[in-house]
Amino acid sequence: MNRIFSAVGVVAAFFVVGSSVSAFAQTGKWALDRSHSQISFSVSHMVVAEAEGKFDSFDVAVLADKEDLTDAKVDVTIQVASINTDNKDRDNHLKGGDFFEAEKFPTITFKSKELKKVSDTKYKLIGDFTMHGVTKSVEFDAKFGGVIKDGKGKFHAGFKVVGEINRQDFGVKWSKKLDNGGLAVGDMVEFKGNVELIKQ
Repeated sequence: MNRIFSAVGVVAAFFVVGSSVSAFAQTGKWALDRSHSQISFSVSHMVVAEAEGKFDSFDVAVLADKEDLTDAKVDVTIQVASINTDNKDRDNHLKGGDFFEAEKFPTITFKSKELKKVSDTKYKLIGDFTMHGVTKSVEFDAKFGGVIKDGKGKFHAGFKVVGEINRQDFGVKWSKKLDNGGLAVGDMVEFKGNVELIKQ
């Protein structure tokens, strides 16, 4: 008899715990508004200037229930082959073996661990950044634009995210030394995302 009551207790506990977990899991889905979003990057060129580019193909998926999105789970996927610096020869070089090796490593991804509120609009976005087959924890600055409802009753939210990574840390090492000792291509790459989301 005691064994029966023990078994019933275990089953009951399982359902209680399961219910608690599901109650706190994010259910609100936010999808990317591609026409109002962009992911770009810049890197120093010849020491004295900045070379800029963007990615034409990417996706951002967000799960969040809180109004300020501080509970957000963010999943970003960038298609490396969509790199666009407005120069085909340079784009092909970047996609090749000296840099991204796009055929071998077709995506750059980011999976959030925390979206931390610093002030009303300032946040810290922390998570795992994967590029060129290497994953490292990174922290980006984020500016929250807020949430607004459009004329059709749909909710929109916006973020501007900025941060730097050292490409050497991800095995993207090609460069050339200049006569003055500087590098033709800098190591620090700034990523910037202007993202608009629509609640589903």
